[in-house]
Amino acid sequence: MNQTNCFAALLAPLCRAITEEGYTTPTPIQAQAIPHVLQGRDILGCAQTGTGKTAAFTLPLLQRLVQMPKPVQAQRPRALILTPTRELAAQIGESIATYGRHVCISHTVIFGGVGQDPQERAMRRGVDIVVATPGRLLDLMEQGHMRLDAVEVFVLDEADRMLDMGFVPSVRRIIAKLPRQRHSLFFSATMPPAVAKLAQDLLHNPVQVTVDPEKPTVERIAQKVLFVDKGHKNDLLLELLQARNMDKVIVFTRTKHGADRVVRMLSGARVMASAIHGNKSQGARTNALQGFKAGRVRALVATDIAARGIDVDGITHVINYDLPDDAESYVHRIGRTARAGAEGDAISFCSARERDALRSIESLIRKPVPVEADHRWHSETARLATGTDARPEPRGQRPARRAAASGGASSGKRSTGRSSGRGRAHASRF
Repeated sequence: MNQTNCFAALLAPLCRAITEEGYTTPTPIQAQAIPHVLQGRDILGCAQTGTGKTAAFTLPLLQRLVQMPKPVQAQRPRALILTPTRELAAQIGESIATYGRHVCISHTVIFGGVGQDPQERAMRRGVDIVVATPGRLLDLMEQGHMRLDAVEVFVLDEADRMLDMGFVPSVRRIIAKLPRQRHSLFFSATMPPAVAKLAQDLLHNPVQVTVDPEKPTVERIAQKVLFVDKGHKNDLLLELLQARNMDKVIVFTRTKHGADRVVRMLSGARVMASAIHGNKSQGARTNALQGFKAGRVRALVATDIAARGIDVDGITHVINYDLPDDAESYVHRIGRTARAGAEGDAISFCSARERDALRSIESLIRKPVPVEADHRWHSETARLATGTDARPEPRGQRPARRAAASGGASSGKRSTGRSSGRGRAHASRF
């Protein structure tokens, strides 16, 4: 099958849904993966979010279930999609509903943080596809509300994030309950040894599909770093939001409490802002994300735990209020912008204690992040910091007066820059 004509192999109802969404051209991961998935081959996919990989497995999965119809069975789904975060699970569920609107395939989304009763009822009715996070899925299995012995297709998405969040033992427990004869699809943005071992154990003679394996950052993202003393981060953030065309911004902090403090500060300055992190109820997280998508919330303040679940078109800027603890998280953060063919900006604040973190990031991306010094809060102390002055203070040992000097700003760190939404390049891609 010609990869460039992969859409031609899809059923008419699926093509109709694609057309209604305004998509005409497959992304590279779709062009590579869809033909092989339709042929029943296991897939080892290396691609970050924003590359169109959800459609790369959702469309052929829907086609298989339509072409091989079976009555739904209570508690026994035919397909399982496992993902690390609630937000990503919800968005995959939305994609299934979108692409499958003209076919009779049922699905449900299962995750924690919400009541379990509706999920139990859905399983009693029976569905074709379950999209789930590991914790709640195991709860339902252990309580006898779900069995995996009828699963024909298993998709493991964001495998490296599963590793980061400590879910690999849970994932292995789930895999152990799957039939030996199954179709397996495995996707990961990076391939550390533990993830590669998981893929080896899961897949049978897989086809490997890769998008930009040697490029750790999206080339369309304009990155810059602003050196600033910790106590002036709030001032700098407000100055940027007031002076620049930042319509839809994600601000990353290192901690949950830091995210909440930034939201309070922005709200006090009449900037519509909401926080999304692990201490928020699922309802609050959903409302914040919906408000952000709809444009009611201008700044979404997030921690890394939520970063990979955010897949929103038109994000104009990503701002790293705090730099992340590990360099790879920087790549995932800035990937929230410049999605689906658009361009984007990533702006990082760097205080003296974050100077080594910036050096690690530059080592990973193999180039220096351009410095913007033309702002009134520029700090030469931060730019020139070395040795112990450039390393984070040990947690639990930070002097109270230093915290006070931070102006109540956050102890959180991380954010990045912009996507002016130049052109709706994504309108012809998905």
